[in-house]
Amino acid sequence: MRIQRRHAGILAWLQAAPMALVLLVFLVAPIVMIAVVSFWQATEFSIIPAFEFDNYEFLFGSSVTYRVFVNTFKYALITWAFTFLIGFAVAYFLAFHVRSLTWQIALFLLCTIPFWTSNIIRMISWIPFLGRNGIANSALMSWGVIDAPLDWLLFSDFAVILAFVHLYTLFMVVPIFNTMMRIDRALIEAARDAGANGLQILWNVIVPLCKPGIMIGSIFVITLVMGDFITVRFMSGSQSANVGRLISNDIALLQYPSAAATAMVLLATVLIVIAILLRFVDIRKEL
Repeated sequence: MRIQRRHAGILAWLQAAPMALVLLVFLVAPIVMIAVVSFWQATEFSIIPAFEFDNYEFLFGSSVTYRVFVNTFKYALITWAFTFLIGFAVAYFLAFHVRSLTWQIALFLLCTIPFWTSNIIRMISWIPFLGRNGIANSALMSWGVIDAPLDWLLFSDFAVILAFVHLYTLFMVVPIFNTMMRIDRALIEAARDAGANGLQILWNVIVPLCKPGIMIGSIFVITLVMGDFITVRFMSGSQSANVGRLISNDIALLQYPSAAATAMVLLATVLIVIAILLRFVDIRKEL
């Protein structure tokens, strides 16, 4: 019996070995290398392999770092709120108001059409729409709503958040829709027979059962926003910054150790956020 268990354990280890090797080479090893480089020293002309805390001391000793991290959290929180509201509403409509499976699939595929193009194209497409002489300002002025173009529509935090919501809402729709489709409709009927109204059913039945999907979607959106830098650069007109932009600037200046240190702090921050989100629900157990 012990021999059989030992053989089963060895077989399971051998089956998992290829995937473990892939994760080790393409995930763990790069992170370890970034962590090592973050302790190196950089001059204007060279990078010196050394074990020093200068990069972290400079990072945590600069007020710019804290402002940039606050800006990053602001973008992540506001984007999460809008993507959650929109994503939950779309998923709820597809799951409970569209009765035909064919129409559910068709409408769901319709939501994915923007993903047939690259993120950069979808992001840049907002620029002629939101510009001072763009479609939005021209339409509002022709309708008599405003007398002069609105400057805050483009190259502002509004434009950045709008682009984020456009880019990442589907990452909230998909997991929530998946969990909603797995809800036993008999539970909803039982709640309705017990006298619960629509709002009570939504809050006490549907939302608790959708927690795994909400948490997965939240992790996707928050991590993507916190690591993004292209959207902030283009949609803010380089007037705003987040941590990703800080890393990008260091790389452009060939300050790889400083960029690595910032990346490690960002990674630790994202992992802490994910750990906090996972405290609300055990995804492995719920799924």
